[in-house]
Amino acid sequence: MAKSAIRINRLDNVAVALRPIGKGEKIDIDGEMLEVLEPIVLGHKIALCDIASGDDVIKYGYPIGHATSDIPKGRHVHTHNLRTGLSESADYRFSEEALERSRRKFEEFRKNVSELTFRGYERKDGRAGIRNALWIVPTVGCVNEISRKLASWADEALGIEDGVHAWTHPFGCSQLGDDHELTRTILADLVHHPNAGGVLVIGLGCENNTMAGFKEKVGPVDGKRVRFMVCQEEDDEIEKGKVLLREIAAEMKNDRRTTLPLSRLVCGMKCGGSDGLSGITANALVGRFTDELVARDGTAILTEVPEMFGAEQVLLDRTADRKVYDEAVAMINAFKHYFVSHGQVVYENPSPGNKNGGITTLEDKSLGCVQKGGMSPIRGILKSGDRVDRNGINLLSGPGNDIVSTTLQSAAGANLILFTTGRGTPLGAPVPTIKISSNTPLYEKKGDWIDFNAGRLLEEDADKVVSDFLHYVIKVANGEEKTNNEKNGYMEISIFKDGVTL
Repeated sequence: MAKSAIRINRLDNVAVALRPIGKGEKIDIDGEMLEVLEPIVLGHKIALCDIASGDDVIKYGYPIGHATSDIPKGRHVHTHNLRTGLSESADYRFSEEALERSRRKFEEFRKNVSELTFRGYERKDGRAGIRNALWIVPTVGCVNEISRKLASWADEALGIEDGVHAWTHPFGCSQLGDDHELTRTILADLVHHPNAGGVLVIGLGCENNTMAGFKEKVGPVDGKRVRFMVCQEEDDEIEKGKVLLREIAAEMKNDRRTTLPLSRLVCGMKCGGSDGLSGITANALVGRFTDELVARDGTAILTEVPEMFGAEQVLLDRTADRKVYDEAVAMINAFKHYFVSHGQVVYENPSPGNKNGGITTLEDKSLGCVQKGGMSPIRGILKSGDRVDRNGINLLSGPGNDIVSTTLQSAAGANLILFTTGRGTPLGAPVPTIKISSNTPLYEKKGDWIDFNAGRLLEEDADKVVSDFLHYVIKVANGEEKTNNEKNGYMEISIFKDGVTL
């Protein structure tokens, strides 16, 4: 018989409902019967013992806040009786012992992995792509519609298997300082992305992000595959754009996939619209995949810094050395300063949808969120706009906002993004975005959004589900499977902004 609820960690004083549970039902928790005193919705928490007002509520083995009133055993634990324990400051510690435990555990796991490959495109810069698309990158929002018009024409006229995509945005002019520089950096990253077999860069001619300056930012490129056009310099920018796109397409036509080791794959890890099952099923599944990937020397990118608040020490205990630890602490504190500098508290999270799904506090959300990172050591810390340059898990500075963070991961070099959700979202990044549902009802309802059902973990052998997911990701990388965001054409970017608009 399937479980009714689960205690995630032996230290927990709450369990999570795996189905709707009625008042008066008696359920089995690790061999002990618990009488439920009120209705509990799927994904919500039940007290496993009497919890006194002010005591910590424990989930995932860590505090997720404190009780605001006495909570009898068998009662619902949620926003009405649980409050965050977070503040704007926190003390962190570097532990060689914790790091060594993490290393030993991961090295033991690595002993049992076999070699895996995928079929990708070998690029001249040494990176690998999993798509051979033609991308149009506007330097400024003023040429967005020109870019879209050319992309629409080329998609029909040129027969590019993986499509022609215009990464439109409202920036590139009227920005100052760091905002302007980050816009230029993200756009330059996209020009170099290995999933693009060719790129047309389109500028207006009078924007702050001048074409001459942007070319310097982009640096050396294959001049036959990356072309530039300034619209104010052309008599007919549409016809000129068509000529350039045809020439780029001609260079791409002989590109072929080749067999590559899984170590060449770069995956972003993201969650959005989480629920109370996300940390148990979907995020845990992605964590298992992360371990499988990194054990084969592949690369994973974990972002959403505000959704690390409350779970920071879990990640810090796995930093590869003191240098990476210090960089991680600096990244976390910088994001907290960003909140404070705008007069915001760091714990203004979760969203209404998260709460409806059973997530109560930011600690609750964050401890579930970081499950996507698996158990391997964290080897690198990336600033917004950085491109990943080392294998293993990398933490990327970025917000929780779905499209901003997936844009940052794409710019960092992610070939694809594993996106977990308990509530559902159609959103897609510039790269294939595999949607993983935390529960079966969502998968069944939104089959045109969701690509893989992690709710299977509640009903099937976990190793079988992990194996199925690993091979599904490889099929996506091979181009044998297209993700729903690709099929639907749901692909877009959004660039992080923190400053003045002129």
